[in-house]
Amino acid sequence: MNLDWIKSEENSLIYIGDTMCSWCYGFAPELDKFSANHPELKLRMVQGGLRPFGTEKLSSMADFLKKHFIEIEKRTGQPFSYDMFDNEDFILDTEPASRAVVVARMMDESKELEFFKAVQTAFYVENKNTNLIETYSQIAEQLGLDAIKYAELFDSEEAKYSTKTDFQLSSEMGVKGFPSVVLKMNGQFYMISNGYREAADLESVYENVQKELAQ
Repeated sequence: MNLDWIKSEENSLIYIGDTMCSWCYGFAPELDKFSANHPELKLRMVQGGLRPFGTEKLSSMADFLKKHFIEIEKRTGQPFSYDMFDNEDFILDTEPASRAVVVARMMDESKELEFFKAVQTAFYVENKNTNLIETYSQIAEQLGLDAIKYAELFDSEEAKYSTKTDFQLSSEMGVKGFPSVVLKMNGQFYMISNGYREAADLESVYENVQKELAQ
């Protein structure tokens, strides 16, 4: 996947997140608000890689995660369903979900964010199995992508490599947690969010960046 934009593009709003990061799910409405207010910024997405190639069962983390989800729902208003914890065979490997979004980008960049949010809904609300290609093929079809071509690309070495490239870029950018938002302006990078932040807070930080650049 061509990531030359990271060097050549200006006025970029770079969102580093993971579909299976619960705070990223909580952050979705805030990112939408901020991005809608700033059409001068081109939104770019980088899949961060929360627990890629994980082998731990989700059920083993149920007590911790339920408390976490309740906190996020209370703070953000984003709905959660808890049936996922009844599937004792579900392995929490976040690589397939990240790859699913990368494949959507490869097919139609304009649908990347929409696909990202659809995967979040599939996991957190509908409790669908994110280790199954059927979960993503259904979303692809709903968003007007060729589901057969999508499934073929999902299993390709190109898609797997491109997903790892995203993970590497996230690491090289110094991102330590998700969600993170980075501005690129005048050849410089500004971290405006390292973790959950409301849109109003993002606006305040963005304003400070603009003041600094105007000096």
